[in-house]
Parts: sequence; C-alpha cells; structure tokens
Amino acid sequence: MSFELPDYLKMAKPNPMANRAPWYKNTAPTYAGIFLWFVFWTGGTTCAANVGGVLSHGIWAPIVSLALAGLLCHAFYYVVLGLMGQKTGLPLYIVGTSTFGTSGGFIMPGFLMGVLQFGWLGVNIYFSALAIFAIDPGTLADKPVPFQAAIVMACLGVLAAFMGLKGIQYVARVATYLPLIPLATLVVMFAATVGGLADFTPAKFMDLHKSAVPGAPDMLTGFGLVAALTTFVVGFFATAGAAGVDFGTNSRDDRDVHMGGVVGIFVAIVFTAGLAMLILAGASGKGFITKEAFTLNPMVLIPTVLGEKLGKVVLVLLAISAFPAACFSSFIAANSFRTTLSKVNPFVSVGIGAAVSIALAISKLAGQLGSVFALIGASFGPICGAMAVDYMLNNCKWSGPRKGFNPAGWLAWAFGFGVGIMPNLGLDLPLAPVWAMIVGAVVYFLAAKAGLQSPTVPMAGAPSEERAAALQAV
Repeated sequence: MSFELPDYLKMAKPNPMANRAPWYKNTAPTYAGIFLWFVFWTGGTTCAANVGGVLSHGIWAPIVSLALAGLLCHAFYYVVLGLMGQKTGLPLYIVGTSTFGTSGGFIMPGFLMGVLQFGWLGVNIYFSALAIFAIDPGTLADKPVPFQAAIVMACLGVLAAFMGLKGIQYVARVATYLPLIPLATLVVMFAATVGGLADFTPAKFMDLHKSAVPGAPDMLTGFGLVAALTTFVVGFFATAGAAGVDFGTNSRDDRDVHMGGVVGIFVAIVFTAGLAMLILAGASGKGFITKEAFTLNPMVLIPTVLGEKLGKVVLVLLAISAFPAACFSSFIAANSFRTTLSKVNPFVSVGIGAAVSIALAISKLAGQLGSVFALIGASFGPICGAMAVDYMLNNCKWSGPRKGFNPAGWLAWAFGFGVGIMPNLGLDLPLAPVWAMIVGAVVYFLAAKAGLQSPTVPMAGAPSEERAAALQAV
C-alpha cells in the first residue's frame, strides 16, 4: 500500500546554494548574538548561589569550565545537526522526520520548538523589565514583581508577539547592530574593573559572601563547579543546538559549519561569560562589592561602576538590545504553529502563548533560570542525541522521512527527558541536560539495532540527499 506524504513534506525544498553565504556572514554572528544576550553572561556568574559562587576556585577554574562546556555544545549538540542541514538544505522540522516520523516529527521537534519559544519569551521580558527599572532580581526572592515592572512585562510580551506575527522584517533590520550594545557594555565594564583583578582572592570573596549572606550553601567542589556551569550553558544552548539544522541550511560546505560553530559557539561562550566573571572578580578587588551591597550579578554592578545616571541608561539599552530576540522567539513560534496547527488562526495560538509568557514573567517563574534551562535541556538534549545517532547510523546521510511515528525516536526522547527532568522534580543529578542527550543517543542506537525504526518513505521518488543536491544547484 502506498503512503501519502503530508503536505508539509511534499512542499519542502532545499535552500539553494545561491542563497548561502560564508560562516562569518550568518552562522557565527547569529550564534554569537545569542550568547551576547545579557541573560546568558549574567546567568553564568549567578548559576551557583554557593559561597563564592563560580569564583570560589579562583578566576581560571570557571573559565576552563566554560571552555569545556563550549566544546561540548559545539561537538555534541551542534556539529552533526549543522552538517545535516548543510547537506540536505532542509530545515529542522523536515530533517527531524527521519528520527520521529512523518507524523511524529510534526510534534517533535516542530511543535515543541514553538512551545518552548514562549518560555524564552517569558525569560526575555522578565529580565528586560527588571533592567529597565534597575531592579536586582536577587531582591525579589520574597517579593512580588513591582506593579510598573509587571506592566512593562505585559507590554513587551504583547508587542513582541505582534512583531513576530507581522513586523519581524523591521526588527531584523536593526537586530544586526543591537548586539553591539552588550558587547560594548562588557568591554567598558571590564576596562573599568580590570585593575582590581590583581587584588582579587577567592578566600576574601568567600568571607565577604558569608558575612553578607549567612545562610549561603557551602562552596562548590571542583566537580560541582564544572557541573554547575556546564548544566547552565548546555541548558541555555539546547534549543539553539537543535536549530543548528536551520543554521546549516545557510552554509556552503562542511568548513562553514565547523567554523561557524567554533567562533559563534565555543569562542562566544568563553568570551562573553568569561569576561563577565572577570568583571565580577575585578569589581570585588576594587571594592565595588561590599557586605551591604553584595552581588554575584555583573548587571547589578553597572550603576555602581559606571555611575548612577549612565548605569541606568546602559541598563535600558541592554533591555532594548534584547527585544529583537523576543520578537524572533515569537516569530519562530508563529511559524511552528502555522505548520503544526494550520487550522488555528496564528493570532489565537500565538496570543495564548504570549499570555502564558507574560504570566510566567509576572509570577517570577521565568526568573528561575536553573529550572527553565533544566527543562529546555531535558526537552532538547534527547532530540539532539537521537538525531545525531540516526544520522550516523545511516553512514552520515539523511535517511529521509520515516513513516508515521518512529518508535526509536520517541523511546529515545522519553527516556532522555525522564533523566533530564530529574532536577526539576527535586532529584539531584549533576549534568542532567548532558545525561539527557547521552541517554537519548544510547536509547536510539539500541532501539534502531532492535529493529524499532519505522520504514523510510521516499520524497518525490528520489533519495533525500541526491534530491537536495540537485535542487541546491537551482
């Protein structure tokens, strides 16, 4: 009996070579822009509330940990998926059908990618609104979000959703230059605090932390430091890693894929988060961090280091620089819902998603970065692992879509997600997002070897990569 391909697969066409460009014009700057977002580099210094935070073992230990995390993201989450996109020219929701099936791929990773974008939107508007009013997120532990900040969160959420639906092309025109704001902020803050690095010592910093926060948990062990930073970085990167397929469709060859990842992912991670840690250490050495005003967050130091008036202006500019990312999250969600929920008006589906984002922000749930990134890592870690193994089992070629729901892919995701979500359920599991990816990869391999893969179905009667190669030349 013949199998009828879904319309979204019938209409899929590879991105032509004429539309592609060198790595330094697309993949690298786009990925680097993600890591320049202030939520990433501030989260890198605040991902552990233990005494001394990530600086408890000095300056170089966290930077080396960041390098390990960046290498992991590049090698195990991005490269294989980027090569899949480069070779096929097809986007994630098409390529994912070889792992999850023609019906299953509709949901995973297609619909899931759209849903999680509203989590990102919630994180974006939460921290942007706090930046606008120069509110330290750490002071809201036992307090509700101030009314004026809640109003701004709602306005940003609605505006981002609308722009994602209708006006994203206007945002894209300025989005290229806005990452220069956080880049300039990091450079200026580093220049203003670098003189204090010689006077920074972990012991003094931890003593200051203990006196300022008497109930702070014990300092991290060496492994705990690596685990904390890797968990944060991988959780932050997981969806962007899966989107490596889409980035790959804009690459001309393997070198573009690799160089785009090395510079845009590995170097950007170490540079942005590493510079934020050096700023924190330098600020401590120069006396900007005191018992009365203790913080692990470089953002909180901006008015102190640069002066009250200039500091508030910089914080507002950082919030503005984050707005295109909020619009792009809405845009990705809208495209996902248009494909997977084609009978639902996008204004309705995206509107509901935006309302959820606003609720997450105002309730402060979006500010719990550890839980947010653990959920994202648990959701997309197994997807990255399973897709990579599926690709390698087929001799590093895309097999083409598999019929219906591919059992191997869904088993891999279920087991991987179950492992990755453990921290959110109160179960201690260091490096949970990494284990989620590994479990997803192993389960897919075992399931494939056990014959639990759905049969492949042809696209337009030709092998997928041969068809892609022909169409890429158009």
